[in-house]
Amino acid sequence: MWDRLLPLKTQLLGHEGIRRYGANTAWLMGEKVLRMFMGLFVGIWVARYLGPEQFGLLSYAQSFVFLFTAIATLGLDSIVVRELVKDSSQKNVLLGTAFTLKLIGSLCILPILWFGVQFTSNDSYTNLLIFIIASGTIFQSFNVIDFYYQSSVLSKYVAFANTLTLAISSIVKIILILNQAPLLAFAIVGVFDTVILSLGLIYFYWQKTHYSLKEWQFDKVVAKRLLKDSWPLLIGGLCFVTFSNIDIVMLKQFTSERQVGLYSAAYKLTNLWYFLPGLLLSSLAPALINAKNDPVNYDSRLGLLTSFLFWIAFTIALFTTIFF
Repeated sequence: MWDRLLPLKTQLLGHEGIRRYGANTAWLMGEKVLRMFMGLFVGIWVARYLGPEQFGLLSYAQSFVFLFTAIATLGLDSIVVRELVKDSSQKNVLLGTAFTLKLIGSLCILPILWFGVQFTSNDSYTNLLIFIIASGTIFQSFNVIDFYYQSSVLSKYVAFANTLTLAISSIVKIILILNQAPLLAFAIVGVFDTVILSLGLIYFYWQKTHYSLKEWQFDKVVAKRLLKDSWPLLIGGLCFVTFSNIDIVMLKQFTSERQVGLYSAAYKLTNLWYFLPGLLLSSLAPALINAKNDPVNYDSRLGLLTSFLFWIAFTIALFTTIFF
């Protein structure tokens, strides 16, 4: 048996594609695991410092904004990655068009939010938190650089940028706690995180790949094609973010900030593992797209990915049930 497995192992490890996608997944996995542990340490510290009431208010403001974040993404993420894999020569047009569309979408969030808060019982301070947090979506438009790295299987640079942002953000939050900063400062840190991440992505895009944002171009025809393909994903994204955040928003309307804070703290501990499916799918999406013209190879890769995701979910569920 071992005589049969050893040649197979050697063949897999020696396969350039497997090594490439494996290294890409490893970089993303390492960054997410680091984020998970840092989030546990710093996140719990922040929650304890703010207390149930203020932490609940911050969580409510974040969830209220997240209800509208799908509008900013426009469902373009996987569509742009697919198009980049198909034809990387159109990189500047695709990235420039996607950036413009996402920027317009993020700017549209602000008036929609203003309209939405009119139907709530929020006070002026809560609304201020909401609009501060929402302003960070403007800088998330630069996440289109991540699409290029996903299509090129070079996500280690995104992992570098995320790790740098995580380190700076954690240090800033600890400084705020030690200096007894108000709740408003922690909302501003969220915007600060998106700015740092954007600068990190731009730096690696310019320094490591030697490309410039000045080369990006907007094309109306490409924009129409992307939006035509992305609208089902936009609807799906809206449903997902509504499902993921409506509970905290409703809890705030019917109970109190304290109850929201207690619920949010417990919820954040249970959804630490949610990054795994998205991480694997974003890392292995180019492999599936490249195999689409080969039905046998495509079905094989899709089956392996589905089985892998199932066993990961089963293992995590079992671990959580036993130890938490």
